Amino acid sequence: MKVLFAASEAYPFAMSGGLADVAGALPKALRKRFVGCRVVLPLYAGVSQEMREKMTFVCNITVPVAWRRQYCGVFEAHIDGVIYYLIDNQYYFNRDGLYGYFDDAERFAFFSRAVLEILPHINFKPDIIHCNDWQTALIPVYLDAFYKYADFYKDIKTVFTIHNIQYQGKYGYELTEDVLGLPQENASLLDYDNCINFMKGGIQCAHKVTTVSPTYSREILDPYYSHGLDGILKEFTYKLTGIVNGIDCDVYNPETDPLIYKNFSAEDVSNKAYNKQKLQEELGLPQNKDVPVIGIVTRLVKHKGIDLVKCVFEELLNADLQFAILGSGEWEFETFFHEMASLHPDKVGLKLGFKPDLAHKIYAGADIFLMPSQSEPCGLAQMVALRYGTIPIVRQTGGLNDTISDSGDGKGNGFTFSTYNAHDMQHTIWRALEGYSDKEGWAILRDRAMRCDNSWSASANQYIGLYKEIIGK
Repeated sequence: MKVLFAASEAYPFAMSGGLADVAGALPKALRKRFVGCRVVLPLYAGVSQEMREKMTFVCNITVPVAWRRQYCGVFEAHIDGVIYYLIDNQYYFNRDGLYGYFDDAERFAFFSRAVLEILPHINFKPDIIHCNDWQTALIPVYLDAFYKYADFYKDIKTVFTIHNIQYQGKYGYELTEDVLGLPQENASLLDYDNCINFMKGGIQCAHKVTTVSPTYSREILDPYYSHGLDGILKEFTYKLTGIVNGIDCDVYNPETDPLIYKNFSAEDVSNKAYNKQKLQEELGLPQNKDVPVIGIVTRLVKHKGIDLVKCVFEELLNADLQFAILGSGEWEFETFFHEMASLHPDKVGLKLGFKPDLAHKIYAGADIFLMPSQSEPCGLAQMVALRYGTIPIVRQTGGLNDTISDSGDGKGNGFTFSTYNAHDMQHTIWRALEGYSDKEGWAILRDRAMRCDNSWSASANQYIGLYKEIIGK
């Protein structure tokens, strides 16, 4: 079985969020299970010189973009047993960052068309093209409109994965002819709620639609979570399934992680205390092994539940605890936490921005990890925290609900609350602090957390089952 994994970003070439982690780890896990999985992504300006040196030129072609044709260079790289194809076009991709440009619709229309156009030239005919988020949602649409009756393409099936339904690729109708180049009889595939919607087209045309957790696949049928797409999703519910993401256990491994202060394991957790001490030191907090440290590594936005944290933060600071906070986001929250860190330097350690090395240090050095998201398609941070013996507090939504269970029954791996309410979150934090005070019980909980298997193994097997179902094997 052969799979082409199409994504707008993939580790280790281009990264802005969880999609890059998935595109870097899932193909690797599939190949270990004898699935011929390759990855295709744009060649952005930000791809490092180190990675460029691993690339070789394959060919160049021209790709139709509506009424014109654009240059497309194809480069190939072999990383950890996976073949990557990088699509080069200086006009579209030689820019700072990955997204946020006025012509993103055209950029990713070109990329989607290029994915299909390069296949005969790279001598790779996949059974499945696995598309991800709105940036590749046009691949199933273009396959239906232009390619499916050609001999080379006629048996190719598509899977479309929704990583975050909030970002759909919504544009005005004027793009239909001048940018997308869709025939009139296919234009309705993107028509939804008085605009063009790339994601809607992907949902309608793909053979299967997946989300990155089972709970999220159910939630997005509800208008509260769907950002307007519940109507089309309900129409195609028979296509929909949820498969929880895994984490790359080679990257997130406390035994070998070069970014943390000292390595440790579930068998010998003693160095976790050293990581805590050094984290406190780095953030300017008093070094006290008995004071619980609550870690927060996130975007500082309401979507991540930061409004709940702000609502009760000063009450929380009355307790004997410390916060280790890393993130950036909305001005309101950055300003608030900066003020709190200034007023309470003995309790709030704050670094604004995103620093991967410090993120790893917080996972390793904190005792508790707070993730009270309003919605969370999957979430990786709670699974990483488990791996480092840092106990998550989460709201029961999306992938948080599928990976974290409350330890109140003596079997869970964290602490959970269900209602999106600041005081319910606060009560759960009090429960966690009470659990922390029982050193023997906390050690048992920490050991149970560290032994959770959130690798890609189970998820990869589920994807293989889905692929086989589509192609009838």
